[in-house]
Amino acid sequence: MAILNVNPTRMELTNLKRKLVTARRGHKLLKDKRDELMRRFMELIRENKALRQQVEQSIKEANRHMALARAVMNDADIEASLMMPMQEMSVEVTEKNVMSVMIPVFETTLKTADGSDIYPYGFAFTSTDLDDAVKYVSDIIPLLLRLAETEKACQLMAAEIEKTRRRVNALEHVMIPQYEETIRYISMKLEENERSATARTMKVKDMLLQQAHSYH
Repeated sequence: MAILNVNPTRMELTNLKRKLVTARRGHKLLKDKRDELMRRFMELIRENKALRQQVEQSIKEANRHMALARAVMNDADIEASLMMPMQEMSVEVTEKNVMSVMIPVFETTLKTADGSDIYPYGFAFTSTDLDDAVKYVSDIIPLLLRLAETEKACQLMAAEIEKTRRRVNALEHVMIPQYEETIRYISMKLEENERSATARTMKVKDMLLQQAHSYH
């Protein structure tokens, strides 16, 4: 591992030791963040899978009932029955912060609170299968919105997990080892300088003592 290009001084040694402490603390925090992101990501994946199965099954049932309705009603009557919807839904998109990831949240508001308003027609001349098809489609919409939330959340979290993983690896395999190696190098250099200084001091002391003895 290559050492950092710094001067082998006590000040640099102190600075590097402080940076090493900060890097280790950041490494632990990032690892904890990565692990928590992974836990929440797996929860979302499981929810997403269940939602997708539920949506696909509901769409299948809606199509089945619509096919049965078309068997007893002609297309013009079905079109006329569905032409003037009574119910309306508005969607507001907000965001929530999950581990520094901004996740979209879809909030729905219905025009009326009456559950029967999903049927834009009277029941006298329509098939019950058309009613069932409309009901399935109405029930699917909140599921579709939640499915869209989870899929986008999974996508954003996967990107954040990858970014966090790269930062953890950079700290673990590059920055922290570099700091440790550079600290060892500077410590050895300083110890070597101290030994050299001590040896020089002893040599000067011996020379002074010899000179002092020669005067007597």
